[in-house]
Amino acid sequence: MEPLLVSTGIVALAEIGDKTQLLAFILAARFKKPVPIILGILAATVINHGLAGMLGAWITENVEPEVLRWILGLSFIGMAIWTMIPDRIEEEEIQIAKRLSIFGATLITFFLAEMGDKTQIATIALAAHYASPFWVIVGTTLGMLIADVPAVFIGDRFASRIPMRLVHLIAAGIFILLGLVTLTGTAEKLGL
Repeated sequence: MEPLLVSTGIVALAEIGDKTQLLAFILAARFKKPVPIILGILAATVINHGLAGMLGAWITENVEPEVLRWILGLSFIGMAIWTMIPDRIEEEEIQIAKRLSIFGATLITFFLAEMGDKTQIATIALAAHYASPFWVIVGTTLGMLIADVPAVFIGDRFASRIPMRLVHLIAAGIFILLGLVTLTGTAEKLGL
């Protein structure tokens, strides 16, 4: 259960204010049809995070444990720093949305927006950390949906009321904690 719960929580927090959440606001405002947007988010996330989870599992199998511990620990700390940098939506992503069906626009723009995004990198790191890619992928997908589905329904008028800085600080704190726990080997020492 830990890989599922940690993955869900981290990605849900990291996704708040992320460019894909902003993209969900834009698509909802433009198309006003939540079901195909939500299905597009789900499909894009499963594909994107599925690939990331498989990469994380491959890393676990092919990288020495001591090297992996350092890579993961520093990656989590790097994710903490990255979480504090605000995202912007690329103009190309908006242009794609204008030419496709609502589902297709959402699928493609979300998939592209997630490529190399902090939540995709987090999925790789979490899958490698827990050596449980299936539950990490389920967790990160749930985290994306927890953050993005409300964005589809409430639009950007409510987003201004969410204290983004506080949310990003909490997410960064969790990433730093994971990084330190990984670097010090605390989880293994405690039998977790």
